[in-house]
Amino acid sequence: MGIRRKRYTGAEKAKIALEAIKGELTIAEIASRYETHPTQIHQWKKQALKCLPEIFNGRQEREKIDYEEQLTELYQQIGKLKVENDFLKKKSALLT
Repeated sequence: MGIRRKRYTGAEKAKIALEAIKGELTIAEIASRYETHPTQIHQWKKQALKCLPEIFNGRQEREKIDYEEQLTELYQQIGKLKVENDFLKKKSALLT
C-alpha cells in the first residue's frame, strides 16, 4: 500500500497561504508545521496574491451579472424562434 496524500480544504490552503504572505515564519517552518512541501506553499501563496485584486474590484460580481443578462437574452431569443417556428409549421401545413 502506498502513502495516502493529505488533502487540504480551501480554508486550510488560505490559512497556510496567509501565513506565508505575512512572513512571520519562514516557508520551511510553515511547511514543517503543516506537513506540506515548501513548493506547494509557494504555489498557494502565488495563487492567493493573484486573486486578491479580483476580490476587491468586484469583477466576479460583474461577471455574474453579465452572465445572467446574457442568459435572459438567450431565453428571449429561444422564445421568439419557437413562435416563428410554430407559425411556419402552421403555414406549411396549409400549403400542403
